[in-house]
Amino acid sequence: MRRRMLLVGLWAATTVVAVLVGVFAVSTVGATIRDRGPVGDEVARDVSVPSSSVPDPEGPAVSEEISGEWGAFLVECRDTWAYGVGVRPDKDAGWRIVSWEKGPDDDVDAVFSDGRNSVDLEVFCNRGRPTLAELERNTLGEDD
Repeated sequence: MRRRMLLVGLWAATTVVAVLVGVFAVSTVGATIRDRGPVGDEVARDVSVPSSSVPDPEGPAVSEEISGEWGAFLVECRDTWAYGVGVRPDKDAGWRIVSWEKGPDDDVDAVFSDGRNSVDLEVFCNRGRPTLAELERNTLGEDD
């Protein structure tokens, strides 16, 4: 009986430690994944830009258009804040806007669809310039 109680206690202690480690890992890594914008590592990875070009918070806004077969998403950066300025779907090819985020935020999103496919863009400001963080393509199910 004593051995069984020892094993149950050891199991309970191991479970508590495992849960605490999991919560710590998810909260630490999860914050980095969710806040994909101006995270220190994201900015530091772009070694092609000299470190002296860090934008001044009072500096000018920088705009860039992210475009493809779906159309275009115009994003403006003011320091580390991203603004979705406008979207332009390629209506001739059947694309439309599902949603888009105006900001200001650390990143802004736009979703385009042509009925069969969707394209989800996520843009953040890297050293004050709009940078495509993620482009996700999905095939949509058939409507019956």
